Amino acid sequence: MSFARRAVLAVLLAGCAALSAGCAVRVPPTPRITITPASGTTAAPPEAGLVVRAEGGRLTSVLAFSGRDPVPGAFDPSHTVWRSSWTLRPGTQYVVDAVAIGAEGVTSQAAGGFRTLRPRREVAVASVAPYDGETVGIGMPIIVTFTRPVEDRAAVERALEVRGPAEGAWHWPGPAQVVYRPRRMWPPNTEVRFTAHLAGVRAGPATYGVADRSVAFTVGRAMVSTVDTRAHQMVVRQDGVVAQRMPISAGMATTREYTTSSGTHLTMDKGNPVRMVSPGRREGDPGYYDKLIGYAVRISNSGEYVHAMDNTWAQGRTNVSHGCVNVRPDQARWFYDHALRGDPVVVTGTSRRLEWNNGWGYWQLSWPRWLAGSALRGDGQAGPSSRTGPGRATVTSSPPSETGRTSSVP
Repeated sequence: MSFARRAVLAVLLAGCAALSAGCAVRVPPTPRITITPASGTTAAPPEAGLVVRAEGGRLTSVLAFSGRDPVPGAFDPSHTVWRSSWTLRPGTQYVVDAVAIGAEGVTSQAAGGFRTLRPRREVAVASVAPYDGETVGIGMPIIVTFTRPVEDRAAVERALEVRGPAEGAWHWPGPAQVVYRPRRMWPPNTEVRFTAHLAGVRAGPATYGVADRSVAFTVGRAMVSTVDTRAHQMVVRQDGVVAQRMPISAGMATTREYTTSSGTHLTMDKGNPVRMVSPGRREGDPGYYDKLIGYAVRISNSGEYVHAMDNTWAQGRTNVSHGCVNVRPDQARWFYDHALRGDPVVVTGTSRRLEWNNGWGYWQLSWPRWLAGSALRGDGQAGPSSRTGPGRATVTSSPPSETGRTSSVP
């Protein structure tokens, strides 16, 4: 019996003693508190979360911890139910303390402890682009790669949270990767935070997420480059103002391989130099090359770069490259120094269209087609969102090998 209830009962009994015999004592009802999972549970399902309910009163306090870490949660509008915000960490001991108050001011308290189950199989976030603390361009996607294929993609997608200044949605290019893209490009000079609340998410039969992952990044200035392969010109604008006009030479277009792809590319990485080797050819074969190219900024997975080349006789006049966009060395260095990952490079004038899954060609998909790649499209939760909670929101940017060798088209 709580202290408050004993005090009320003592007052009532004292009053009865001063009156005639047969005085009836009315004890105010005590709120009943239920904690789920029940205290003593040793293999609680993490995906069910933690729920505390009060009958006959309102919850005034719920404190839950795993070790020293508090469990975030919220009350419903009536304060009769408290739920954890996210799933629980597998194989972890939890303690809970809750207080409720009844209609006549009588309080009750409940405490308990339980342990979540240990999964047979685990899934975790293997990598996230951008890096934590990175400053990126306005077209930058959030690319999340998992340690194993995800069977229940909807459950995982509900656990992904993006806090930022633009609405966006998730798209699954493959079973082990999901990509977030805003509907329109990020507003410049803004902050974005991504959190995968993966711990305790049931990603498949006997498979659970074991750890959360969070990344914060900054969207920098708006640098957009437009490449007109017919006019042989590249114009770079920063925040709408022309910063550079560069004569270029694009792909010679004698084959598909040697044709620069038209569409909205994103800068992906850069190197100085980058070793570029003709794909599918050996030394001695026609068209074979093996060169070190300076100030190279990659814009696709099919070997396209914006890079330096000292062939000013062609730049601004004719297209003679193997598919890359080459510019004067001094201008290539400027572009290399100023480029951030995720800067748009929009190419026009060729017969080859950039595939949406070639590098970071995600802006090639219309918004409806992008939404169609969400695992939540069928349950009413997919769609526009800047994500301030759970529920909404194989193409990989691979780094060069240790030798720096890459199949590319200068």
